[in-house]
Amino acid sequence: MSQSLASGAATSSQGEPYLALNELGHVIQPGPAIAPRVLACPARARRLEFELRPGLSLLAAVADGLARAGETGCRGANLRLRGGGFGPFAYVIPSLAVSPAHAAYYSATFTPAGETRFEDGCLTFGTRDGKPWLHCHGLWNEADGKLSGGHILPDDAMISTPIAVEAWALDGAMFDTRHDPETNFHLLGPVADAAHGRGEVEAVALRLKSGEDFALSLASVVCDLGWNAARVVGGVGSVVGVRFADGRIVSPRPTEIYIRSGDVTRDGAALDIALVDHLCERFEGKLAAHNPVLMTMELGLVRTA
Repeated sequence: MSQSLASGAATSSQGEPYLALNELGHVIQPGPAIAPRVLACPARARRLEFELRPGLSLLAAVADGLARAGETGCRGANLRLRGGGFGPFAYVIPSLAVSPAHAAYYSATFTPAGETRFEDGCLTFGTRDGKPWLHCHGLWNEADGKLSGGHILPDDAMISTPIAVEAWALDGAMFDTRHDPETNFHLLGPVADAAHGRGEVEAVALRLKSGEDFALSLASVVCDLGWNAARVVGGVGSVVGVRFADGRIVSPRPTEIYIRSGDVTRDGAALDIALVDHLCERFEGKLAAHNPVLMTMELGLVRTA
């Protein structure tokens, strides 16, 4: 394989894994780029707090928690998770591509023994084929002491110790899973949904597509909505390496990322993130400008001014 992650270019050779980037470090997706590059669906949102109950899968526990908080049948929400544990537990991390069908891919499934102590993470809740579905990234500490993170498998990760949740349930929008011809993945994205009058604040459900710049895209959304400022209430996706505000640079590589906190104005975005790369290395900190999305980024914003 010929690849230079430091320079931002990677090519395949003799069928070995690779990252599909051109000489400028831009992602080469298998399908055509389709406009618009930012999908936005205005809505209203209601803030909820609850715990994910032990004995349920992550998917079942989220649906159960939303129902107990008065959001039975909810089809769109952004969640932040903290503490607690899983066992049994199953997850994947990003990997280099193995064929031209994808620019990057997923690893084999990891199933650590014992209880995995969860640190924190973010989750997008929506639907797939009309049934509840979710997309969750986080960091955790496995029973053998390994610090890890990545993409949690919704049906195969069982809650063992209650996990605290801050959720923003959408009213008038939802996240639905659809095939994305550009990346050749099935991805959650925002679509309009019936309003039920439960939303408390103005909100917007978002998906940033491959190559979109985080800060510039979010600032543009705030401007387009006529807002002055917004809070990021959930963010799950991937970036091509990362540039941190303190000067650290993670060279171009596939990553799984989530947004711990964020504030957006018409001038830009201040985002505190965590991510895991294809080597299972963890990185945390505040983003600098000019960080492009790898495959997708699902977010929720609520208006603050």
